[in-house]
Amino acid sequence: MRVVIGEDQSLLREGLVLLLRRAGFDVAGAAANADDLVRKTRAHKPDVVITDIRMPPSHTDEGLQASLAIREMNPAIAIVVLSQHVQRSYAHELLESGSDGGAIGYLLKQRIADAETFCSDLRRVCAGGAVIDPEVVSALLARKRRDERLDCLTARQREVLALMAEGRSNAAIAEQLFLTEKAVSKHAAQIYEELGLEPCIDDHRRVLAVMRYLGCSPKARATSDISPVSV
Repeated sequence: MRVVIGEDQSLLREGLVLLLRRAGFDVAGAAANADDLVRKTRAHKPDVVITDIRMPPSHTDEGLQASLAIREMNPAIAIVVLSQHVQRSYAHELLESGSDGGAIGYLLKQRIADAETFCSDLRRVCAGGAVIDPEVVSALLARKRRDERLDCLTARQREVLALMAEGRSNAAIAEQLFLTEKAVSKHAAQIYEELGLEPCIDDHRRVLAVMRYLGCSPKARATSDISPVSV
């Protein structure tokens, strides 16, 4: 998997390069500012871009804005943003940019300390999924806009959806909830049906379901008048 990194702190940037190369990723470029990140992404056409939210010159949201520009330029590129703290408005903006089915991740920087989990998260995003740090999930749920269709979900389905939001695979969800993978797949299918997500690529529906759960506004078309589907 080809990666381009955006991080202005040289020590962390070089650390990410070493970590990912040791894990078998092809690090095609590393940028210290948002403009260079966009240029290197355009030149190298990576599978995934990893970027800090705050980058020069203002150290506010240049990294996030660069990732949104990259998503506009090529929706097939997966985006993973890193943050020192939970920033709810930035998380919403990123998630809503993924409503067309683009793969996304929002992770806190301390997550990188667990190299195995971080690399696993990257692979999941590269495969088309969404991986949101549990602390970010909690912050979004505290202020989410109400979606009445979520009330139709059973307690077990809400548990499954919460773990989907953290980027867990069906196998990991099954292990956590003491279910079979077949049972998790059945719950996922029922979640998509209750939320009115029409049949399409499963990872796309998974992202849209997570967005609904977190209170974002999907831009992709959805309808509640569909037949039950299987995944």
